[in-house]
Amino acid sequence: MTRQDVLQATEAMREIFPATPLQLNEHLSARYGASVYLKREDLSPVRSYKIRGAFNFFRKVIAGGGTDKTFICASAGNHAQGFAFVCRHFGVKGVVFMPVTTPQQKIDKTRIFGGEFITIRLFGDIFDQCYAAAREHVEAIGGYMVPPFDHADIIEGQATVAAEILEQLPDGESPDLVIMPVGGGGLSAGMTGYMTDVPADGFVFAEPSGAPSLKRSLEAGAVVTLPKVDNFVDGAAVARIGDLNFQALRGFPAEQVLLIAENAICVTITEMLNVEGVVLEPAGALAVAALEELGPDRLQGKTVIAVVSGGNFDFERLPDVKERAMRHAGLKKYFILRLPQRPGALRDFLNLLGPDDDIARFEYLKKSARNFGSILIGIETRERGHFAELIARFEAAGLGYEDITENEILANLII
Repeated sequence: MTRQDVLQATEAMREIFPATPLQLNEHLSARYGASVYLKREDLSPVRSYKIRGAFNFFRKVIAGGGTDKTFICASAGNHAQGFAFVCRHFGVKGVVFMPVTTPQQKIDKTRIFGGEFITIRLFGDIFDQCYAAAREHVEAIGGYMVPPFDHADIIEGQATVAAEILEQLPDGESPDLVIMPVGGGGLSAGMTGYMTDVPADGFVFAEPSGAPSLKRSLEAGAVVTLPKVDNFVDGAAVARIGDLNFQALRGFPAEQVLLIAENAICVTITEMLNVEGVVLEPAGALAVAALEELGPDRLQGKTVIAVVSGGNFDFERLPDVKERAMRHAGLKKYFILRLPQRPGALRDFLNLLGPDDDIARFEYLKKSARNFGSILIGIETRERGHFAELIARFEAAGLGYEDITENEILANLII
């Protein structure tokens, strides 16, 4: 990939969409004392940057006369939508393999973008299973595999994000920090390869904590396949970073990869929706969530670019996102209480609550002994510190309780 190649790809891309905006975000800039720019890839025609790599792959194959075979891809959603959009643009047939767990919103949008030119097949619970099925189909019919990230033409297409950023920055400004979300590594490989004037320590890679494929690979000095991933951040939940992408990124220290908790990402999603009116999917919120991890001390006075990689959010997930956000922010907790089976016991418990404590869930679980019963209770409050005061009152009253908020096994079973 040369600089000229990326510039040519950027110019060619203008036939399907204009450059996505690079916006100075006043809210985040004020919070961190920095100039925080958001590269709004959520405003592409398919609401993610994935259309770039797909378009670049297709245009090169088609320029070489390759329209006689079916194009095939595997995707958790965003690559599928870019793939479908480009299939329709070039008028070629495509087959999209998607995990069964893909949000319905992404499946529906893929159908809309591709129309009559695509067929969708659902296979497997995670991306890697789906990808293996797509590879088998390619071999069976002799089609063109369009990888989501592990291909030179895909990397070159994603690098056009960096080309636009450098063109869009105000005169005299250059990025001190560039924060990129990482799934398979195509975006990061492309951007770091193009932005050669940015010091190596000026790049920050944001991965979901439940799918740290880049960080673990950098720590090991070789590509690592994770035994399992948390699929909540579906656009970046990849068990194995691309081989080509790892080769491009292997010189970076593992410390430059920040692992962002899934619940912290939920805080960012809700804040950006409520404060800025910006709809982000979990993968799209990764780079913005990384700002909180870096903190004002690291960001103060710097020009910071955060790539907002996607906005394909299924609003049916909003209650779960809100729940996770409140738990991460320390504004909601779940307890199992052991209350005596006597008149007035519940009233005594309610009197322990503060004026800003609200019961969000109350459920009798079972009778654990003749004189005691177990209660599941969810409590919301306005300030994080209120729970320390509430727990102190529990203990002073001799109340039997267990905080299960961070107990993943119990929380998943009961909550």
